[in-house]
Amino acid sequence: MYIEILKSKIHRVKVTQAELNYVGSITIDEDLMKAADLIEGEKVQIVNNNNGERFETYVITGEAGSGVLCLNGAAARRVQVGDILIIISYMSVKKKKAAEYKPLLVFPDENNRIS
Repeated sequence: MYIEILKSKIHRVKVTQAELNYVGSITIDEDLMKAADLIEGEKVQIVNNNNGERFETYVITGEAGSGVLCLNGAAARRVQVGDILIIISYMSVKKKKAAEYKPLLVFPDENNRIS
């Protein structure tokens, strides 16, 4: 049997942009993506600490070192610039292996950079 478990999360990252007129997704600084083992196109869950919204979208690679965190398309309506988010990725694993996996937890600074 397979179960879904936490693969990684970026904890308390700040929204830097919200672009309504875009196809849709979340643009994340490439450095944060690497630290959380995210790839372009990967599905993620977004939790907005400011308003309680929870939704899913997919990742687009942002410029490394830029600190960019931009919600695009319809997702832009669920955030305000400056909101604090948690970005969560999950993975399916055999139940017997789940207890052995240690998720990647990324805690960026107030400028969305790895400290």
